[in-house]
Amino acid sequence: MLKKISKIPFKGTAEQEKRLKEIIAENCHDKSQLMSVMQQAQDVYGYLPMEVQEMIAEGMDVPLEKVYGVSTFYAQFSLSPKGEYNISVCLGTACYVKGSGDIFDKISEKLGIGADECTEDGKFSLTACRCIGACGLAPVLTVNDEVYGRLTVDDVDGILEKYMK
Repeated sequence: MLKKISKIPFKGTAEQEKRLKEIIAENCHDKSQLMSVMQQAQDVYGYLPMEVQEMIAEGMDVPLEKVYGVSTFYAQFSLSPKGEYNISVCLGTACYVKGSGDIFDKISEKLGIGADECTEDGKFSLTACRCIGACGLAPVLTVNDEVYGRLTVDDVDGILEKYMK
């Protein structure tokens, strides 16, 4: 699955930029620290928008294409911000055969976002995962750290309403 670049404008703070510059300064002498710098940058910002990738590339003296390539290759990196409520629908085998694909589609339709996207108000983000280890509760989704199991498409509205308040 291709990662999507966020449509939400970047809103980094001066404090975040200062911290990123400190991280880069601590590591710029060693290009092998690129991945570590990117991980720390994601900890600072919550994701790796293009503006942050550009700062990393310039500060580490590596091509932007390399930073972008790493950020899109590894699943741990996100190019989109996470919402206040990150909804993750398991699409692993046990969940998928019990209808999680339809649940994912219903959430996507209700929120007007696709995989790895965030609503414009920053309230919800939607991701797909492969397995959360709760196969006995299939199909499963999580909202942040709260697990919902044995779901049907009809459960989606009630779950979303709980977080829309």
